[in-house]
Amino acid sequence: MHLPAEDRTTSPYTGYTRAHWETAADALLAAVEPWATPDRALYHLPGDHVSHSGHLSDGLEGYARTLLLAAFRQDETVLGRYADGLRTGPGNVWPNVTDRGQPLVEAASVALALRLTRPLLWDRLDQQVRERTAAWLTDALTAEPWPCNWELFPVTVGGFLLEIGHEPEAARRAVDRGLERIEDWYVGGGWYTDGDGRKYDYYNGWAMHLYPVLHAWLTGEEKLLDLYGGRLEAHLADYAHLFGGDGAPLHQGRSLTYRCATAAPLWLGALTGRTPLPPGETRRLASGALKYFLDRGAVDDRGLLTLGWHGPDETVLQSYSGPASPYWAAKGFLGLLLPPDHEVWTAPEEPGPAGRADVLRPIEGPNWLLQSTRSDGVVRLHNHGSEDVRYDPHYTRFAYSTVTRPLASPPDNTVTIGGDHLRSGIVPLGAGEDWAASRYAVASGARVTSLVVADGAVEVRAHLVAGADPGTEVRITGWAPGEDERSELLPAHGVSNGTPEDQARTAATAVTGVTGPSRVTGVTRVTGLTGESPTLFVAVARLTGDPDPAPLADLVTVEISDDERELTAHWATGGLRRFRFTDPQDGPDGMSWSVTPE
Repeated sequence: MHLPAEDRTTSPYTGYTRAHWETAADALLAAVEPWATPDRALYHLPGDHVSHSGHLSDGLEGYARTLLLAAFRQDETVLGRYADGLRTGPGNVWPNVTDRGQPLVEAASVALALRLTRPLLWDRLDQQVRERTAAWLTDALTAEPWPCNWELFPVTVGGFLLEIGHEPEAARRAVDRGLERIEDWYVGGGWYTDGDGRKYDYYNGWAMHLYPVLHAWLTGEEKLLDLYGGRLEAHLADYAHLFGGDGAPLHQGRSLTYRCATAAPLWLGALTGRTPLPPGETRRLASGALKYFLDRGAVDDRGLLTLGWHGPDETVLQSYSGPASPYWAAKGFLGLLLPPDHEVWTAPEEPGPAGRADVLRPIEGPNWLLQSTRSDGVVRLHNHGSEDVRYDPHYTRFAYSTVTRPLASPPDNTVTIGGDHLRSGIVPLGAGEDWAASRYAVASGARVTSLVVADGAVEVRAHLVAGADPGTEVRITGWAPGEDERSELLPAHGVSNGTPEDQARTAATAVTGVTGPSRVTGVTRVTGLTGESPTLFVAVARLTGDPDPAPLADLVTVEISDDERELTAHWATGGLRRFRFTDPQDGPDGMSWSVTPE
């Protein structure tokens, strides 16, 4: 991809301007054109990873997601090619929209694109083509979605059909039903869970906010825009902290192959005027994400987005991932709807949070603690509230970052109790200015109450283990470092790295360029004459990109009370933090241990 020369005057951090976004969009659209069928109704992109929906659905996905990119680009010539596909696709070539079927997803992209480009595309189609397209979209109004962000696809289709006056009553019902449904999942502070449970990830930005805010903006209903725009504004105050100093989004959650779609809510805030971010910071974060992926091989030598993260990478794929799935990255180009003279394009870039200062930021809804350090630009997410075991390890680990990725084996950032490291039934216990805590269970019946407290790049991780047989091995793993980072994990209480294997691993991962997490181990015990007494395990961890950091052991001292229920962290920076594991109360879950800061 041949991009314009970088502009380090207007964009001192990324060098990217609107011209870079336009060039990237044009290149991506040109690269997929050879893979269209002769009638241009399907785009069969190359690749061996066919989704569970099948080849025909994958071809529709290629059409719909690249059409969305063309819609943001607003190029009449390119849109003319997609008009050709509309003449033969709906009602003929395209698979029907059915309950919980992938075409429902793609119908939303088609409808949104048609709504955004109505004078350039829809209004120029023959009446018969419009009728067939509207009829195909109509099935999306009553098709049953999966109970998650899919509820917003009928909303998006309904909004377009309402605008053109097609099946208005059914369209209105679909819109109202979907918007009502997501109220069940709004937890406050700008955060949604993606369906029932505690599933928090980027779907907040590129789905849960994107569709209702765009719908409200396009309809011009101020009451709706106040509601959903207000939520977006609150979300962006947290969201800006999810990007590293190098532009990388946090590597957490599913569908990561959508890559720079993470920029969508940033642009959305600027587009609707519902953002707390200065325009220069908005562009810096969005352009940083695009540049991050383009500089690291996201586009292959044919100009196609690959299934992966940097380059091809099957570890970030799901069963629904097909060759065209990465083109939901199109959402990240939403900013092209803003005119060239908008301040988000003209203002000088400003640094994002990771580039301004060391930050510790609790996020109440997901019960996360965000920890970033300016010196290396690394952002770390301490997870004490998000889970979805279907997609482990991208949900259930204790920590994620912008420079690492979760490993399947050996697992990083876990507590393994008798061979089991999967967390389930996470109960958040709160997040404060420098800490977060939770409790959960493992399949063996053991119950764990966990705490992290941080300062700078240093973390104290404590785990109170109950319900395990005496002598059960407990293994704590730390970060698996990236190419330019180092990971350290030191025993502080109840654990050691005394085995030769642990010593070798800890030594190896304390230098750059070595993969695999460090680990420490201990065993559970029972004390006293009556019943169970939980065992406390504490370790000190650090992930850093600093080439010559101060010795980790010199940065914090951990003190444990005689009853092993009170932890005090004495920081070399002069701070002191004390936490108390409070006694369990009677409860049906048997997991009522809590953590209280003092």
